Amino acid sequence: MESIETPIPFADEGDTLPADLVRRIVEAALLAAPQPLTVPQLAALFPDDAPAPTGTIQKALEALREASADRGVELVEVASGYRYQVRADVHPWVARLWTERQTKYTRATLETLALIAYRQPITRGEIEQIRGVAVNANMIKALEEREWIRVVGHRDVPGRPELFGTTKSFLDYFGLKSLDQLPPLAELKDIPDLEPQLPFDVDPAVVANAAMAMGEVPANDEADYDDATNDDDNDADPGADLPDEPEEPAGDTARLERQDD
Repeated sequence: MESIETPIPFADEGDTLPADLVRRIVEAALLAAPQPLTVPQLAALFPDDAPAPTGTIQKALEALREASADRGVELVEVASGYRYQVRADVHPWVARLWTERQTKYTRATLETLALIAYRQPITRGEIEQIRGVAVNANMIKALEEREWIRVVGHRDVPGRPELFGTTKSFLDYFGLKSLDQLPPLAELKDIPDLEPQLPFDVDPAVVANAAMAMGEVPANDEADYDDATNDDDNDADPGADLPDEPEEPAGDTARLERQDD
């Protein structure tokens, strides 16, 4: 049976596509796509014999951004492109659509992630030196499986330790276009301390604040603090950072070697 294709309503030869049609196509594509779309990806929606006029895609994006100013969703640009997302002021209601429990992460995980974000590329040993405790291997593995961090190279020193950096998925999740949008460290000093447990659907400033709080928690007290964050471990998502053993002082080389093995 011969398939029937829907004809594409292009303008006549020599004419240009109406700006309103370009805007509607861009809007529909952003709403239908499961991931952010870049300008080149949006431009590829139009065939070579009827391309979108120069500048109309950018104008369409700006028009859609302005049109969503008083709506429950907003058009934002993140590292991977443009996307629609739920506005923060209505998120608590919309979040009820998802019934699964929010993944909770320990303070140690938040500190480690923020150190990687602010000081990348950074090795595991450098993270341990800054925090004053050994970094649990499960913690690094959990962040890699979440696709928030990745190995970006190796330090040119004996042993060639891995260098960690953040990913586009990390930026997309926290609504950032680039690392330049992370709040300056100077702005985080006056932010109050955080609760022991945090769902990872918070603003990037909150993530960074978790890292800055590390200087306020003595290393000797950190194991007790992390124990407090794990009271609900049995209810948390298996993908969360749930260390099998407490963190240890970085100077305990015997324990570190066994952990690395």
